[in-house]
Amino acid sequence: MPDTEISGGAARCVAIVGPFQSGKTTLMESLLERAGAVARAGSVAAGTSVGDSSREARAHAMSTEPNLASADFLGETFHFVDCPGSVELAQDMRAVLPACDAAIVVCEADERKIPALEPILRELEEADVPRFLFLNKIDVAAQRVRDTLALLQRASRTPLLLRQIPIWKDGIAVGFVDLALERAFIYREHAPSRVVEGSDTAPPDARDARFQMLERLADYDDALMEELLSDIEPPRDRVFDDLARELRERHVVPVLFGSAEHGNGVTRLLKALRHEAPRLTETRARLGVSPEGPPLAQVIATRHTSHGGKLSIARVLRGRIAEGDGVVGSRGASGRVAGVAALCGEASRRIGEAGEGALVGLAKLDTIVTGESLQVGRERPDAVATVVAPDPVHTRIVRAPDRKDEAKLAACLAKLCEEDPALVVRQDADTGALLMMGQGEIHLRLAVERLAGRWGLAVETAAPAVAYRETIRRPASARARHKKQTGGHGQFADVAVSVAPLPRGEGFAFGDTITGGVVPKQWIPSVKAGAEAALASGPQGHPVVDVAVTLTDGGWHAVDSSDAAFQAAGRAAVAQALAEAGTIVLEPILAVEIVAPSDAISKATQLVCARRGQIQAYVPRPGWEGWDVLTALVPEPEMDGFIVDLRSLTAGVGTFRARPDHMAEVVGKPAGAASGRAG
Repeated sequence: MPDTEISGGAARCVAIVGPFQSGKTTLMESLLERAGAVARAGSVAAGTSVGDSSREARAHAMSTEPNLASADFLGETFHFVDCPGSVELAQDMRAVLPACDAAIVVCEADERKIPALEPILRELEEADVPRFLFLNKIDVAAQRVRDTLALLQRASRTPLLLRQIPIWKDGIAVGFVDLALERAFIYREHAPSRVVEGSDTAPPDARDARFQMLERLADYDDALMEELLSDIEPPRDRVFDDLARELRERHVVPVLFGSAEHGNGVTRLLKALRHEAPRLTETRARLGVSPEGPPLAQVIATRHTSHGGKLSIARVLRGRIAEGDGVVGSRGASGRVAGVAALCGEASRRIGEAGEGALVGLAKLDTIVTGESLQVGRERPDAVATVVAPDPVHTRIVRAPDRKDEAKLAACLAKLCEEDPALVVRQDADTGALLMMGQGEIHLRLAVERLAGRWGLAVETAAPAVAYRETIRRPASARARHKKQTGGHGQFADVAVSVAPLPRGEGFAFGDTITGGVVPKQWIPSVKAGAEAALASGPQGHPVVDVAVTLTDGGWHAVDSSDAAFQAAGRAAVAQALAEAGTIVLEPILAVEIVAPSDAISKATQLVCARRGQIQAYVPRPGWEGWDVLTALVPEPEMDGFIVDLRSLTAGVGTFRARPDHMAEVVGKPAGAASGRAG
């Protein structure tokens, strides 16, 4: 493991991102092997990789949290952060990106997976992070690289710049031509490619491909454009300088390719990172961070272990952070660094301090959260970046089988929410049930598995209940007398009420037409309290809404009447009136906004209709060519599992936002309406 945090060198930090199963973790293994950080690249399938080493990652054979590793290459130190590719875990990537100097976007030559690539490229564009694109699995590519590039360009608003072209033999890519170096290379299994001398090996279109690359660079370099127009071959150093500058200024996205599984194309990728990726000084400028001032770091992730406590994973953007330093977070909370650790996969090694550029774990900063900036001293820093979690799209009730574990469950869920801001836990106001909300089925399943694996909490989950309501369609009246003799003072109250429907959404109204003091004024609020108690659970077991209750008559006793008596009489009278009026069940209707690729929007429409939804409109998604926004009204009982079906119909990338809109009568009573909760 490199000791950049000890030597003080400003290591570079590179995020490895891409769609699910594109080969990100395998690429990181190959990078580590080629740089000599590990003797042999591990295997995700065999469970021997540096990354994906957590219990959950091994079980699911996928990245379930950011994986960290470091390597030295030709005198430069790189920290790699392999981010999960699942759309449900995209918040991990969002938190990592601001502190990175560059990103490697791993993708495949597969048109079916391009919709999953576009949201990732948009996240990088929004974060303004320079990026390379690594076209993986070139050994099984079924079409020309230029055709693939044309498909990939649809997903990127920044021009893609082809840096290499493949050398084909019998339909298999056996090497490549580096268009900047003007050299041909032949792949070797898990070893640097072999340079091939002579022009016979190079494909016939190599010169045209190089000229196209130079033309693209010349769009931002007038001197290079003049040379091209004059048929002057530009110096090689100038070409490399232009490549570095235009990457750093986000004018182009360089495209390299290879096979992470076989270690092909990895050396050229490392050299491109070394020569062209921005350094910490440029990243600070991008983030608006001054090089002068107290030590400053950005927290990109948080880990809670069952025994080791909390670890804040942070990149040092300025100065040096040492064990014992007092720090202040950008939210204003303070803490003290209990320890500094170098991290590699699940392994950690305690060190004394971390220098500029280092990516380390800071122990026991209990008040600091993911996405926060922290600064040594007493002065509160400005936030380096704002990382906003998406709205939840999937909800489950979570409960401990044993009541004695409820406090422990709440504490452990709070820790998981610290690690993952996209995970939300709250208590249902009506039932008191604990609701766990997140970005999908896998997202919540991972949380449940972490509860069991780290803290021994084997929790139960269930679908959330729906907040049905009742209302009345017609007026009704009733009278009730509460009379009880218990020795000494008794209880007496006589109450007559009428109930009438109110417009939808009006809630509850109470009034009286009492004259002559048949019900003394001091007992009228008691009748109202009794009416509210009756409305809390109507004839069908749900709260009653949009009802006006009027106290019309009554009687009292000078000795036996009391607050409790009039509450009881009011409750009984209103309950009888509701039964006389007859109630109907209302269900919540949500306004749902669905975003999906245009070619999948018809499937999303069918899904909405199958769930008793009403389509409102669909329009092009602003700024997203080839995507649409579908708006609809959907009953809340039909939304359970909606995100699971939506993603299965939209290549895994469709999502939605929902908000309460109104209550409506249940038509064709859905399953659970009769037994749904009364709150």
